[in-house]
Amino acid sequence: MQSPLIDLFRAVADAVPDRECLVHRSVRRSYAETRDRVERLGRVLAAHGLGVRRVRQELRGHESGQNHVALLLHNGHEYAEATFGAFAARTVPFNVNYRYTAYEMRQLLRDAAPAAIVYHAAFAETLAQVLPDLPRRPMLLQVADSSATGLLHGALDYETALAEAPAEVTLPQPSPDDLYMVYTGGTTGMPKGVLWRQGDVWTGLLGGWQRPEIDSPARLAEHVRNTEAGQRFLGIAPFMHGAGWWYLIRAMTNGDTTVVPDVTHRFDAADVCRTVERERLDALPLVAEAFARPLADELERGGYDMSRVRMVLSGGGPLTAETKRRILAALPGADVADSAGSSETGGIVRGLSTAQGVGEEGVFMPLPRACVVDLELTRVLEPGHEEPGWLAARAPIPLGYLGDPAKSASTFVTVQGERLALPGDLAHLRADGRLVLHGRASMVINSGGEKIYAEEVERALLNQPQVRDALVVGRPSLRWGQEVIALVQLDGPGEDMDDAALREAAAERLARYKLPKAFLRVSAIRRSPAGKADYAWARALAEKENDVHAMTRAEREQEAGS
Repeated sequence: MQSPLIDLFRAVADAVPDRECLVHRSVRRSYAETRDRVERLGRVLAAHGLGVRRVRQELRGHESGQNHVALLLHNGHEYAEATFGAFAARTVPFNVNYRYTAYEMRQLLRDAAPAAIVYHAAFAETLAQVLPDLPRRPMLLQVADSSATGLLHGALDYETALAEAPAEVTLPQPSPDDLYMVYTGGTTGMPKGVLWRQGDVWTGLLGGWQRPEIDSPARLAEHVRNTEAGQRFLGIAPFMHGAGWWYLIRAMTNGDTTVVPDVTHRFDAADVCRTVERERLDALPLVAEAFARPLADELERGGYDMSRVRMVLSGGGPLTAETKRRILAALPGADVADSAGSSETGGIVRGLSTAQGVGEEGVFMPLPRACVVDLELTRVLEPGHEEPGWLAARAPIPLGYLGDPAKSASTFVTVQGERLALPGDLAHLRADGRLVLHGRASMVINSGGEKIYAEEVERALLNQPQVRDALVVGRPSLRWGQEVIALVQLDGPGEDMDDAALREAAAERLARYKLPKAFLRVSAIRRSPAGKADYAWARALAEKENDVHAMTRAEREQEAGS
């Protein structure tokens, strides 16, 4: 279906105007109320002159002809309103990581050049440090929050702006060529804006390939109208990251209800369980082990009625078999679905675990858009190939990265006449058609001539109940070139486990050459609010530890020589 996203939302809102759309704390908004607020914000942006500057046909893949709107917000109804309000004005919303320092935010906003920023008041201080360094001062819409921070100079209060939105402004007619932009740092180094045509989002990001019969907004409205009630799912994955944002957009274009838990600035397993129980939710999206393991801990403590949950969805990394078993045992009426993809591909592989059996770790069924190409980018590989290749996504795929033609050309490649997206993961297709995901090429450790995949070692460690969390990195080694180092966060009774015990437990799943040469114990593994691991921090810690050991050895040798 080639339709702009605002048309899909409007069709759904007209079909089920009284159905709950967004729930957050005391706010409960129907689709009709949400549409009204979306249209109001669209008129506010349009009244300030924001919209389309150049049509798509005049632009190259890495170029944008629309004004951009930065979303610097915690999860909440404002994120949804700002997303679709920007679409209504034919502007391009984009996500800003609210954990960024002023230095990081300055880099991102210079790259994105927003014409408007919608932000929670809690981020006003950081934003104030950045604004003087931007090439143009954007329109500012400040959302009040518990910080009680006053308005920045020249900013508009969000609620006041919506209440006073000019009724005489006519919103423009949207186009499937209007952009949707998600900022990512996962495969690009510095944050880059991934540019999708909105006409491709339904199939490429929202799973529309599963419902080919829905080929227009009218058909979508008919489908939603004939569905007694949409899913009620938890908006827990941060909307500031791609997967969480897609959950939100999918819900709002599918007639579902999004419920945001009370605690929005971090994962709080008890709050999550209370929210699921109170709101009688049936879909629970998670972000890999970072969310799933503490959730399993809380479920096992008991006391919650979560019997309506039918699906636990996880992205951002495979779940361990042990964690899946724990969740399935605690939620006997639910299935657990793993998925993997990127901002450049959307979800392209999936695994399913049920009460009848837990799927293999790191092994998925490729979805129709997934394929594997050889490392030289000359051909698409058939099932049963021996060496790993590049995981790739078929059309629809993004146009490119904003302002970066070189990176666009290296990520979006043509193989055998077909344009594909390469997220940077290594994989191979088994003869049975199932896909083994090895992980990011940047995380491959070359030790003694052997290639070791960091994520495989992490899964082996995380299957040990004493290991709360783990990251694996390569560290320079004179003997091996690189050696495997594991940072581990141990839990409870496991805090006294020595290196030998950790290594032997992992050896049940790994060849000896893959086992960590050393374990560094940390009080917590550093991750983003979306559960993404901070590998730069892990490498720096591992190398610093190595320097300390090297210095100690040198000191011992000097003492021995004297």
